[in-house]
Amino acid sequence: MHDRFGFSLLRTLAATLPVLCAVLGAIIGNVPLSAFGSFVPQPLFALMPVYFWCLVRPDLMPPPAALAIGILQDLLSGGQMGVWALSFVATYALVDRERDAFAGLSGLGALLGFATAMLVAGGTAYAIIGLSHEQLPRIEPLLAMAAVTIVLYLPVLGLLNQLHHRLIGPLRSDF
Repeated sequence: MHDRFGFSLLRTLAATLPVLCAVLGAIIGNVPLSAFGSFVPQPLFALMPVYFWCLVRPDLMPPPAALAIGILQDLLSGGQMGVWALSFVATYALVDRERDAFAGLSGLGALLGFATAMLVAGGTAYAIIGLSHEQLPRIEPLLAMAAVTIVLYLPVLGLLNQLHHRLIGPLRSDF
């Protein structure tokens, strides 16, 4: 429903949906509940929408949004401030620079594309923590988190694709 200024609630929701997905991912990823106890680390759900929307609709997930989502991830995770913010921006920069290569991937290649993005985010976080503490931290927790995040990307990818095709795709010309 449009008012006389051209405002549409549906258009506004569709335009903010990518960032809202990432915010929700950061919140869900940092809820201190786990079905498997401490055996399975919490996945980095906030990175999934950042990667997906940067690839599919970078106009709806600009670099400042990736930075803000990284800051939110830092705040909610209780870790060192700036680690995930810089990691998300570095990942965004890679995906933005190599968008054609990443966008051309399908099937297992799409999963490997996200794994590459997760490797960049995790590697950046590992380097920042190592440099700030002047010693390298244990890598096993980061590798376990990366593995869980990559495996869980497939069902989240299905959800993000549905949101894109049902809500954002049809309104593409309206933005």
